[in-house]
Amino acid sequence: MALLSFERRYRVRGGTLVGGDLFDFWFGPFYVGFFGVTTIFFAVVGTALLLWGAALGPTWNPWLINIAPPPIEYGLGFAPLREGGIWQLVTVCALGAFFSWALRQAEIARKLGMGYHIAFAYGVAVFAYFTLVVIRPVMLGAWGHAFPYGIFSHLDWVSNVGYQYLHFHYNPAHMIAVSFFFTTTLALALHGGLILSATNPQKGETVKGAEYEDTFFRDHIGYSIGALGIHRLGLLLALSAGFFSAVCIIISGPYWTKGWPEWWGWWLNLPIWS
Repeated sequence: MALLSFERRYRVRGGTLVGGDLFDFWFGPFYVGFFGVTTIFFAVVGTALLLWGAALGPTWNPWLINIAPPPIEYGLGFAPLREGGIWQLVTVCALGAFFSWALRQAEIARKLGMGYHIAFAYGVAVFAYFTLVVIRPVMLGAWGHAFPYGIFSHLDWVSNVGYQYLHFHYNPAHMIAVSFFFTTTLALALHGGLILSATNPQKGETVKGAEYEDTFFRDHIGYSIGALGIHRLGLLLALSAGFFSAVCIIISGPYWTKGWPEWWGWWLNLPIWS
């Protein structure tokens, strides 16, 4: 895509968090900055470590490659490279790349005079990853409680954790997270469908305006929160889904070690049933 005609007006100096003018430059249409450089560094090193770990393994099948965390007996200490150390280094690189990308987003927002909403929203996704590879393993006392890097091995880890607590879908925070995920898709599907129906009329009809969109939702669900409101709602629902998905795994193990169906015993013991 050609350089947009208005883009040069927004290539303003300043707004950097680290590095000043030294890293205040663009590569084609992409702003780089200090945190762009660190993102590239961590991403390249992390990818190289993953390839090295795959080379040490028994297969190059992309479905079966597995970079596992250290065994439980290593606790929170450093492990030899072939026994989980590569996983530890990859995790450091991943966190470095993710945090760098968020800070780069913050620098771009500062340049354009925008709020930090995008960097914050991305930070919630990073927080969910951070809980899986740092917070929960630290609370349980061993890096071995984190998930492995691999397609099938990761899915096996998810399945094993679910069976470890019998029916993981009885986890109340998991219920809330799934509800937010489904509600996010519902709200944005309604919004996206409405925009397409209004701006892509049938042949011979005119494009509809905001008043038609508001009227549809008032007739459909009784209230319209408007064009800005639906985007705020979509962001809130999506971030809530990510946040509670992190909560549901943090409380599984550090705070609740039994099967999740047992947690609902308090409901059966309420005085109203007797």
